[in-house]
Amino acid sequence: MPFRSQHRRLSTWLALLLGLWLSLLPLLPAWAQKGTTHSTLISTPHPGAIPLQQQPFYGELEATRAAWQRHQLGQVVADSPRGTLLNFYAVMAEVMEQTDAISRAGATDPGWDWSPQLKEEIEDAETLFDLAVGALNASHFPGSVRQDMAEEAALQLKQILDYVLNTSPSPINIPGNTALSQLSANKGKAGSNWRLPGTAISLSTERDDDPDNTDFFFSADTVSRVGQMYSDIQRINLPKNSFTTPGIYKQFSHTPGFLIPPKWYLKLNPSTRSLLEISYFDQTILQIIATAFIAAIGASLAYITALLLVRTYRLKDNSKRQLPTTEDDNIAWLRVIFIIPVLPIAHFSQIAINDYINVTGRPLELITFFYYIVYFIAASLLSFLFFEALGRSAAEWLMKLRGSQSQLMLQRMNNLLMPISRSLGVLSALALLYQLLILLGLPPTTVLAFSAVPGLAVGLGASKLLGNLFAGLAIQTDRPLRVGEFCKVGEDTGFITKIGLRSLELQTLESRITIPNSIADETTIINFSRRSPSSEANPMQGLDLKLAVHEELSPDQISDLLHYSRAALAVDPDLADVIVSIDQLSTDSLTLICFAMVSLHGWAAFLQVRERILQRLQQLIDQVKKSRIVIGVSYDTNQQQLHEIPNLIRGVVDQDPHFRFRSCRLMTINEFSYDYVFDFRSSHPSYSAFKDGISRLNTDLLACFEAQGIEIPFPTQTELQKL
Repeated sequence: MPFRSQHRRLSTWLALLLGLWLSLLPLLPAWAQKGTTHSTLISTPHPGAIPLQQQPFYGELEATRAAWQRHQLGQVVADSPRGTLLNFYAVMAEVMEQTDAISRAGATDPGWDWSPQLKEEIEDAETLFDLAVGALNASHFPGSVRQDMAEEAALQLKQILDYVLNTSPSPINIPGNTALSQLSANKGKAGSNWRLPGTAISLSTERDDDPDNTDFFFSADTVSRVGQMYSDIQRINLPKNSFTTPGIYKQFSHTPGFLIPPKWYLKLNPSTRSLLEISYFDQTILQIIATAFIAAIGASLAYITALLLVRTYRLKDNSKRQLPTTEDDNIAWLRVIFIIPVLPIAHFSQIAINDYINVTGRPLELITFFYYIVYFIAASLLSFLFFEALGRSAAEWLMKLRGSQSQLMLQRMNNLLMPISRSLGVLSALALLYQLLILLGLPPTTVLAFSAVPGLAVGLGASKLLGNLFAGLAIQTDRPLRVGEFCKVGEDTGFITKIGLRSLELQTLESRITIPNSIADETTIINFSRRSPSSEANPMQGLDLKLAVHEELSPDQISDLLHYSRAALAVDPDLADVIVSIDQLSTDSLTLICFAMVSLHGWAAFLQVRERILQRLQQLIDQVKKSRIVIGVSYDTNQQQLHEIPNLIRGVVDQDPHFRFRSCRLMTINEFSYDYVFDFRSSHPSYSAFKDGISRLNTDLLACFEAQGIEIPFPTQTELQKL
């Protein structure tokens, strides 16, 4: 619902802005006129100007145009300024004449699609125009807008040459090969540059992208200044002849399409076209509205794509799991699918605004920069996500080829392949971003300087980085530890959750510790895990328990304790290879030692088993203690009764099927009683049942002694005081 409400608000605002815009249309002509001022405005050419027809090169110019009319194969650039200049001027004049003829035919031609003949004529005109544009050295323009800006510069340069060649007060001598050689000899240097007299227009053979070039192009300096020169002469009225093309740039920039507007536009009535061609900052109403519409559609689609992409990173209910699943593979490819539409959206939006809406000038440059930035950033992100998804899929494929279904094995494969995949993704993303910087116009030297920054950073930290890298390779090769194993690295003990190329992660009880591989490789590693011959089985960790027994136990009780402990731990489903023993680590107590292997992953399960085992051992110690009872009888007990007491106690013990009588002996003649010590073993299913059995045993024993007239004495002490 929030997403839909945002769309409704956006649509409402766009409708309001469009309505406000249309309501201000009657005011826009004067406003636009104020916004298109120029630095120099000249109404008429100089009265003493020599017309084009009287210039010394005019005959050759006509012959050049006739040659291009006969065939359109060749190149505009030539090995002399005269050849390049006349070729360019003649070809541009021919292109404009052909486009005017096609536009007139299209306005009256039935249907909304161009006829095959007119399509062929349009292709011929565009081919000639491309040849003329090729005569401009547009290397100073950023690569992203170089072709577009060169085409605009060619149209503007044609109008500038119309002015120069028709208003010169003196004959213009354009040097050919012979004159150029003589001019070079007189100046004492090679003739690689020539400037049109009285102008800033120069032709040169010098090209940064082609040092061996010998043809003359309109120089990069000239092309970079064409816009300013055009603004100075665009409103000058020139005499009409077969070569001048007044208003060609305005006709190009104020109509949709390329050289020739679309057929539907040519069929509009003049008043409608005049309304649509109202300009504001050199862009028409039609261009502004259409550009805003396409930008709004592109932004909406990009927003939806970004929203879907972000949602894939939201935490789910099972996001706290430590082991990866095959679902991660699907999510990674889903992210790739979500980012892919951004590329065609940016590409086709830029093409629509450039080639169909035909935005020109500075707005075209800014819009192109924006879409190139969006395109290459999306391409960089796509490259990174693609390699990440490829790494996850490769880990899953390798696991399936080995016939394994273990999630722990999948995590190990991920830890091995993902750092490599992500490194490749980062490198490809950086390459795309460097390409973007070049297309945006940054000099290659500047881009190289940017490239040197990461190299410098790597160089400064190369020792540590390479040390960790080689240590990581050594750990992956020797495998002293693996993901999922319970280890002690240095002073820290925990589960290995990740082994990367730079560091490993150790999940201790308190926190997660990141240890550089070089440090882990140099320190002592204690691996408590026992590896199975099957690589798919979970590792088994050693569970080592040492429990101090502070009660003084007899040898028989110690034997019972070992018996009970071994029996209890042997039937525990979480334990394997159980070892139980005793040791006397201190002089005043014994230590019960228990060791077993457990197949667990994570501290929660490990501590739960450890807690249960410790609790059970404490119960067994108490059970051993209560399974040895000392009972005293008074001195008044006769000999027959004394001999019968072991049998009586045996009978009472045997009444509980979970008790097994072992012995009963008269062990001590005490000051107040004869002390019998009897031992038994218990097989009760629980500690609570054992205590209930002890309670019944004591009750039955008291009743038996009372029935046999055997008295259990209470010790007394008489204190004599001398008065």
